[in-house]
Amino acid sequence: MQIIRRANDLGENPLSLSNRYCQEYLVDMADLQCLPPTYQPRVSDHMEQIKDMITQIINNDCAYVVEGDVFFAVEKSPNYGRLSGQRLENNRAGERVAVDSRKRNPADFALWKAAKAGEPSWDSPWGPGRPGWHIECSAMSAHYLSSKFDIHGGGIDLIFPHHENEIAQSCAACQDSNVSYWMHNGHVTNNNEKMSKSLGNFFTIRQITERYHPLALRHFLISAHYRSPLNYSVLQLDSASDAVFYIYQTLQDCEVALSPFQEHGKTARINPAAEDCINKLRDEFHARMSDDLNTSHILTGAFQDALKFINSSLNMLKKKQPKQQQLSLIESLRKIENEVKEVLRILGLLPPGAYSEVLQQLKDKALKRAELTEEDVLQLIEERAAARKNKDFSKSDQIRADLTRKGIALMDMGKETIWRPCVLVEQEQEAPPAEKEKKPAATGEEQKA
Repeated sequence: MQIIRRANDLGENPLSLSNRYCQEYLVDMADLQCLPPTYQPRVSDHMEQIKDMITQIINNDCAYVVEGDVFFAVEKSPNYGRLSGQRLENNRAGERVAVDSRKRNPADFALWKAAKAGEPSWDSPWGPGRPGWHIECSAMSAHYLSSKFDIHGGGIDLIFPHHENEIAQSCAACQDSNVSYWMHNGHVTNNNEKMSKSLGNFFTIRQITERYHPLALRHFLISAHYRSPLNYSVLQLDSASDAVFYIYQTLQDCEVALSPFQEHGKTARINPAAEDCINKLRDEFHARMSDDLNTSHILTGAFQDALKFINSSLNMLKKKQPKQQQLSLIESLRKIENEVKEVLRILGLLPPGAYSEVLQQLKDKALKRAELTEEDVLQLIEERAAARKNKDFSKSDQIRADLTRKGIALMDMGKETIWRPCVLVEQEQEAPPAEKEKKPAATGEEQKA
């Protein structure tokens, strides 16, 4: 109904508008690295299946026709309410929409709606009209998956009445109809309220990916269990962006460090510490994914230990060591790198291109959020270097703190200073060292000098 209203407002054909929205949705899903489904059925292409199912329900004496409308008789469904726990006698009719006096029971719902002016319609045995909301899903799922299939998903707000009505009408059409697992996801909330157009508190995917990398948004979305609500906040998106940057930087460093040793170490045994790290990562990953796809802490714990192991091993690889020990370390790094990549692949977090590309994209997004250019940051790095050379540590600390408050971290690597994105630090949370009163000790810059 919302599509019809929107199309009428725009003076556009509802099917054309729907198709446009579908295409835009697919673009967003591709950005988030969501795999496309095998089939993407449209209601308008499955009118015959829908009408056939309605006819079967009528023939089974579970629906009735009134003036071109077809209503499902909920009293013919003995298990109505089994999914949601709703009981027919507890339903209070008229609270959300006016009760249609033509219904035998106020809870009866439309399978087919008679044509109205300004709405699309199709011919049917009951006269021109269009399908009800619920029957579309039952007919298309039965067509592609049969009357019995394993998993049915949807938002938690669809449990009742939508999915409850799907069960009732599917079983009325085919007594053996069954879904093995219903998986309902929680909502993304804003200030702990469900995002919605009516409240004006929602953000589109593209509004977010203008400022954050799509893989950072994907990381954020899997940071909560799919059944739990997830509260949107800039801090959480900053944290997700920082987390994926660390992951990809670690894998980039590993790839570069191992590139000179392509043919080395492949026959060597990995060291016991690496084997233990791999086993813990596999066991923890499988345990959490087997626990109702519990992704909420899947990139912490053993996964973070694996990243730390890679970084510490890369430091060891730079040092001179016996040949066999070096070969074992190289093979250990390869194996752990592959395990980490496999976890990311399954979670849809493995970048499609080179790590260097996604790292630069993450940096570009950080610069956009900070309202800076890379040239601005490099200029400030030069100013900070000059301040340090002149022992003006107050100024050098100030430059670093100002950038950190904008989500830009400076890292001193020997004589060189590089920058990377970081979690934005609000000014009121942490004043720069140079501004703190009665400093009891030397600043970090003075200690390094």
